Amino acid sequence: MHPALWVSKTGLSAQDTAMTTTSNNLANVNTTGFKRDRAVFEDLLYQVKRQPGGLTSQNSELPSGLQVGTGVRVVGTAKEFTQGNLQITEQPLDMAINGRGFFQVLMPDGNISYTRDGQFQLNSEGDVVTANGHLLEPGINVPNNTTSITIGTDGTVSAVVDNQADPVELGQITLVDFVNPQGLQAIGNNLFRETNASGDPLEGEAGIAGMGGIEQGSIEGSNVEVVEELVNMITTQRAYEMNSKVVSAADQMLQYINNNL
Repeated sequence: MHPALWVSKTGLSAQDTAMTTTSNNLANVNTTGFKRDRAVFEDLLYQVKRQPGGLTSQNSELPSGLQVGTGVRVVGTAKEFTQGNLQITEQPLDMAINGRGFFQVLMPDGNISYTRDGQFQLNSEGDVVTANGHLLEPGINVPNNTTSITIGTDGTVSAVVDNQADPVELGQITLVDFVNPQGLQAIGNNLFRETNASGDPLEGEAGIAGMGGIEQGSIEGSNVEVVEELVNMITTQRAYEMNSKVVSAADQMLQYINNNL
């Protein structure tokens, strides 16, 4: 069978994956704290039929050789942790990280996950939780009869209780950062899990030592640029069409041989 068919098949498969990545970015354009993915391609093995630098005589060598590629594949997806737009909500428990860092979330199994989604709420016991009911870590408990909550850019949480003049300090929200945030594993529900590639979490105070500040009453939108994704979608579509054209051309070549030899 013509090798171009199999090479084009790898191109079609890779463009399929790239289009899936683009569609996931566009589907999450309104997801709070979402970070877009980018497909990473690499070429496959080469059939070296003439080695570059091979001697053609005692005094001459091949300048480039003859190497035939076998296609392409998507070797990975890279998260882009650029800052998303800050949206003002004026909700007291909405928080956005302006800069690097992640909120810590205590999962039901006792493990810690990480998120840029700052849409927090209160559960029935007054604990600050995510939209799925997972506790913010370190935990913050808001007492009854709280009339207002203030969250500082450094994560200090205080509240006015029973209209008393002096606010009560409820705790400190700390952030974590990673040497390689692209190594985090996305597990859905706007959450990430650390891996060997991400490195260990580095906990610190918001707004200090490179950590982003916390903005109360705001949430961070996704960093998906719709126009960029549409351009990526068009280029992926055209690449897919060109690979399918190669399949058609290779088939016509085989058909010509069948009909004329």
